[in-house]
Amino acid sequence: MPTSSRTRLRDGDRPRDRAPQAAPEAPPLAHYTPLARLAYLTLPTALGRHRRVLTAHAAVQRALPARRSSRLLRVPAQRTPAPREPETDIRLDELRVQVLRYALRRAAAARRGPGWLRPGGGLPLVLGLRMATAAGGADEMGLERSLARLSAPERAAFALLTEAGLGSARARDLLRRAGVRDPGGALRAAERVAAAVPELEALLRSGEFDPTAVQLRPTDLVRRRRRRRVAAALVTAVAVGAVGAALAVPGDGGGGRPAGSAREADAVPAALLDPGRLAKAPPEAWADTARVDFTAWPARGPLTGDDELLGRALSAWAAPAPETGMTATPGTSAAPPATPPRLLYAGEVSGAAVVVLYEGQRIVRYAESADGADEPPALDVARVDDADVTTAAAVAVSRGRDGVRYLVAPWVAETASRDLLRPDAPARDLAVTDDGVTDPVPASPAEGCDAWPALQLRSSARIVEDHSFLVTDLGDLTPVHLTYTPPPDGDAEDRQPREASGGPALTGWARSACRLDGWRGEGVRSVNNWVFAQQKLPEDAGRADWVCSRASTWRGPGQVVVQLQPPARSAATPGRVVAAQSGGEDSAACSRFGQHVLASTDWRAPSGHWYLLAAGSRDVRDLEATGDVTATAEGPTLAERAEKGGRARVTGRIEGGGSLATGR
Repeated sequence: MPTSSRTRLRDGDRPRDRAPQAAPEAPPLAHYTPLARLAYLTLPTALGRHRRVLTAHAAVQRALPARRSSRLLRVPAQRTPAPREPETDIRLDELRVQVLRYALRRAAAARRGPGWLRPGGGLPLVLGLRMATAAGGADEMGLERSLARLSAPERAAFALLTEAGLGSARARDLLRRAGVRDPGGALRAAERVAAAVPELEALLRSGEFDPTAVQLRPTDLVRRRRRRRVAAALVTAVAVGAVGAALAVPGDGGGGRPAGSAREADAVPAALLDPGRLAKAPPEAWADTARVDFTAWPARGPLTGDDELLGRALSAWAAPAPETGMTATPGTSAAPPATPPRLLYAGEVSGAAVVVLYEGQRIVRYAESADGADEPPALDVARVDDADVTTAAAVAVSRGRDGVRYLVAPWVAETASRDLLRPDAPARDLAVTDDGVTDPVPASPAEGCDAWPALQLRSSARIVEDHSFLVTDLGDLTPVHLTYTPPPDGDAEDRQPREASGGPALTGWARSACRLDGWRGEGVRSVNNWVFAQQKLPEDAGRADWVCSRASTWRGPGQVVVQLQPPARSAATPGRVVAAQSGGEDSAACSRFGQHVLASTDWRAPSGHWYLLAAGSRDVRDLEATGDVTATAEGPTLAERAEKGGRARVTGRIEGGGSLATGR
C-alpha cells in the first residue's frame, strides 16, 4: 500500500439491484456531505484530523434514519451540491440540529481529555489507517486558526451561517434547539470571523474542510504486530466483561443511565460519589477566617439533606451521561474531583433542583427538573482559583426569561442592582432569600445595548473589608468584577485599580459597558477601565479620555481594548475603539506588568477639520509623528491637523529607557 493516497468514501453497502428499498433514504443521504461539513467545522482541532473526520461521520450517521438491515451504514459518495436556495425542509433542519447536538457534546468531551471509550463514542472503526482532510495552503490554515479560537457553539454558528448558508434568525433557532445557551453571542462571534476572511466561500469548499474527501496513510508499520497482540488481549478482556455484564444486567436494558456511564462512575473512588463525604463549612466560618473565598461558604438551601439529589449531582460530574448538557469555561478541566468537593448550595430555583459544589480550583452547578419532567440535566464547570472577597461574592444559580438569579456570599451585607448605562440613577435594592438567592436580575443584553445590568454588593463589616463593589454577568457561573483606575494625577505615583462604585468610575463605565459583550463566555474574572491619559482637544472641543479596558481571565491571559472617549451628548455614548488585541493572544498591556501604553487615531473636530491625536501613559514623553503627518510634542499627548485617512507612525520615549510606537 502506498504511504499516502486520496480517496472519496463511498457507500459500500447499497446493493445496486435493490434500489427501490433504498429510495426512501435518498433525500437524507443527499445531504450527507453538507451535514458532515457542518459537524467537521463545529468540532475542535484538538481532536486531531483523524478523530475529527471520524467524529464528523459519526455525527451524521447517528442523525440519519437507520436501515432496517442489520448491516452498518457507510459513508456515501459526495454529491454535487444543488444550487443554494432558501431551505424550507423541516427534516433537514432536524438533521442539522441532531448533528450539532452530537458535535457539541463531543467538543465538550474533548476538553475533558482522551475519551474514545466514553459512552456515546460510537465512532466508525478504522484499523491500520490514519485519515485526514487534504492539507490546505496559508489561507486555509489562517481560517483554521481563527476557528480554533472560537468556542464550539461559535463554530457551530459559523458553520450554519457560511457552510449551510442560513440567515441569522434561522441559525439562531437551530442553535437554540441544539442546546446552545447564548445563540446570539455565538452568532456575533461567528459573524466577526466570517467578515474578516476574504474569499471565504472558496476556502470552505476546499478539501481542508471536507471530511468526505480524505487522505489515507498507514499507521506505524513497525508497531502494528505489537498492537495486534495488545488488541487480541483487549478483545478477550472485553468478551469476558460482556459475559459478566449479560449476567448482571436485566435483558430489557432497563435503567435510566447508559451502561458506559455506570462503568465510568464505578472507576471513580466511592468516596467521591458519597454525599456523606461532602465537605461543609460551619455557618459562621466566613466571619472569622483569613481566607475569605469559596472555602468559607456554608452549605445553604433546603435540599442540603437530599442525598439522592446530591448523589445524582456527584455522579453527573464523575461520569456525565451523553444526554447531560455539559459546559466548561475556556481552560477549565471537567474531570471528576480528586477529593470530595465542598457543598455550597442545594435547593429549588426557578423550577429546577440546583446543586452548587466547589473543589479547590473549580465550581460546579448541577441542575435538573424539579417537577420530574423528562428533561436532561445540566452541568456547568468554571475555574475560580484564587478567588477573593469580590470574585467569590456570587454564583449564577439560574438563568431564565426573567433574568439571572444569584447565590450571594454570606459576607455580602447589601445587594442592589443598577444599570451601568445610567450612572446618575441610584442603585435599586434587590431582595435576597434567607438562603442567599437573589430575585432575578436582567441578563446582560445578547443583542442591542439599551441597558447593562450589574450587581452592586457591599461586604459586611464583620470581615473588615466594608466596601461596595460591582459585578456583572458575562454568561459564566461567576459574574465579572468591574474596577476602575483614575487618570494620572500630576507627580503622584502610579494609581492603582479601585472599585467602580464611585461617580467618576460609573461615568467611565457608562461609555465602556457595551464593549463587555465581546468577552462573553470567555471565563473572564475581572475587567479594569484605566484612564491612562486625558487630552485637551483642538478647537476648544473639550477634553477626551483615553481608556484601556483590560479583561483578565481565570486561566491567566488577558485581552485589551483601547478607546478614545471625547465629549458626547449622552452619558452612555460608547467610546471609539482605536486599538484592540487580535484573536485570543495574551498580552501584558494595561496590567501591572504593562504600564506603558501609546495609542493614536484620527479625529474629526466639530468644524469638520481632521486631526491626528495620540496619547501615552504617565511615563511616555517626546511624542513624534512621521508619515503623512509630521509633528512633535514634549508631553504625553499630541494633536496635529491631518487629512482624512492619512497614515502616520507615532513614537514615544519611555522615561528610564525604551520606546513605544504605533502606526495607522
